[in-house]
Amino acid sequence: MRLLFITSNRLGDAVLSTSVLRHYVETYPGIRVTVACGPVAAPIFEGVPNLERIIKMPKQKRGGHWWKLWKSVVLNWWDIIVDLRGSATAYVLPGWKRVVLPGNDDDLHRVEQLGKLIGVEPAPLPVLWTRPEDEARAKELIPEDGKPLLAVGPSANWIGKTWHPERFEETIAELTKPGAVLENARVLLVGAPSERDASLPVIESIPPDRRVEIFGTEHLLTVMACLKKADLYIGNDSGLMHMAAASTRPTLGLFGPSREEHYGPCSKWGRAVRTEWSFDKIMANRESYLSKENLMETLPVAKVVASAIQLVKDYRNQEIGDE
Repeated sequence: MRLLFITSNRLGDAVLSTSVLRHYVETYPGIRVTVACGPVAAPIFEGVPNLERIIKMPKQKRGGHWWKLWKSVVLNWWDIIVDLRGSATAYVLPGWKRVVLPGNDDDLHRVEQLGKLIGVEPAPLPVLWTRPEDEARAKELIPEDGKPLLAVGPSANWIGKTWHPERFEETIAELTKPGAVLENARVLLVGAPSERDASLPVIESIPPDRRVEIFGTEHLLTVMACLKKADLYIGNDSGLMHMAAASTRPTLGLFGPSREEHYGPCSKWGRAVRTEWSFDKIMANRESYLSKENLMETLPVAKVVASAIQLVKDYRNQEIGDE
């Protein structure tokens, strides 16, 4: 069997879409997979079982990327074509079963919506498959010395949903101080290459011997392998937050000008904490539609720290119960 899986340009949406991919990979062992997606998201699919090909789809004028995709796959027969971008492509390719997402349902979390699309409830959780080389590199980056690991995503692709650097600094200090829940933890800081400068105050607030930073310097699946080691991840609503949730480790997403009911971290140990202001109130009070202001002002450090401590304790209590 062969599957053509067409998914997002954006990293976060692509991570969430692996819920659907997981269903087909696990339902049809040995199914051969071709993934078509944006260049930024492409690396996260390199570990997919029985992967035949990844087709990168950088946007082109007049929909040229769709024409290029059609030409590259039209000579193959597809047992299943999944198009999560709602194009007409699935209907003009030779295949047996077609699954096309018509648009977003604002009454559901995006993963719940994907589960309904494929007729699976509860929806499969997103997953990223890592490779042996990713796991080996993560061991090099994160020493196995018994220290807890706090992973932090202090950046985002939009200033509006980026929590203040000084609040990240204070939160990290509170969680790792003597007697704290992650006492003397090593801190892993992650983000896109273009986001490092904005994250520099957070990076430099942590002693060099206790920090590891990855801002585009490692493969995304190596980042994923590192996130699997974390005792806790805290970060803005971003693609990296969704990766952390897919790692199954405790993940706390920070929300303000985005809706946690649609994009909250989707995993058993994923939690969202939002600003004191609702999404609607934030949107109604921003300076303008094109404003570059920070919209996370009403999320206090104390609220994040309390949520983080409770999440770590709940996770540890579950581990004790499983012994």
